[in-house]
Amino acid sequence: MKKQVVKSRKTGAVSKFLESHFRHFNAASLLDAAKGYEEHLLEGGKMMITLAGAMSTAEIGRSLAELIRQNKVHIICCTGANLEEDLFNLVAHDHYKRIPNYRDLSPEDELELLDLGYNRVTDTCIPEMQAMRKVEKAIQKLWARAMERGDAYFPHQYFYQLLREGTLEYTYQIEQRDSWLLAACKKNIPIIVPGWEDSTIGNMFTAYCMVEECSTAVMRGGIEYMMFLADWYQRNSSQVGVGMFQIGGGIAGDFPICVVPMLHQDLELEEIKCWGYFCQISDSTTSYGSYSGAVPNEKITWGKLEINTPRFVIESDATIVAPLIFAYILDW
Repeated sequence: MKKQVVKSRKTGAVSKFLESHFRHFNAASLLDAAKGYEEHLLEGGKMMITLAGAMSTAEIGRSLAELIRQNKVHIICCTGANLEEDLFNLVAHDHYKRIPNYRDLSPEDELELLDLGYNRVTDTCIPEMQAMRKVEKAIQKLWARAMERGDAYFPHQYFYQLLREGTLEYTYQIEQRDSWLLAACKKNIPIIVPGWEDSTIGNMFTAYCMVEECSTAVMRGGIEYMMFLADWYQRNSSQVGVGMFQIGGGIAGDFPICVVPMLHQDLELEEIKCWGYFCQISDSTTSYGSYSGAVPNEKITWGKLEINTPRFVIESDATIVAPLIFAYILDW
């Protein structure tokens, strides 16, 4: 028998607004997903957040960091870009350039931004020298130190080392409470970063290895990440299971959700629970080539979700939807 859950009474202005006005269609899906997230936590479940797209540059840390501090996120899976771009924003925010009319840029305008040292992410330009190269100089020293000592770490562990040692702290340009990576570091929650090589710092690491200034041996990768996740999942899913709140599609969501069928089918562990909650925010429509637009029901056929798993799809812009859901859970 499912134990009774005492739901919290909302008092926050944003939470009350959502309950009053978000009653139909995608708005209702948003509120249902937020309530399902909260209920999963109240039942004692753990929650994974997956970050695709450019959510860090969209400053998702302004709400996600508090969610982490309040123990409402227990593990994160993100792209290498989201891992590094929260740190870029932390150390170089004042040098960012916003371009509200980015849709009007010509190819020549784009080239001019490149020549000025800016890399554009939709309406926001990241300054290469103040952000990327600043982090490169600091983190390369950690790779060199690991090579000297014969150590090996996951990509996120090098970022944690950088934050804990305070190497760049004097350069912080935003409030520390608005950095989700810093909040995760302080809580020491695990971060899974599949395909980390597909990121700016990952490219830099590759270049150092190609000129033999660093060794691939100091960087733990995808297979070890999956092994780590398999162990973590088994230790944290015994009660009501682990939930997945997926922002966007791609590898950040596809990589971790596969841990369940791997444990079931490849390791033949029959007692492993499927994911206990699933929500996907996506503006990708279901189509022949759009896996990101696949509805959650399809995941039942792969042994990832059960027929009674609470599952939600919100077809909208994650930069709008995710902060509203987080605000509801935080009762803002």
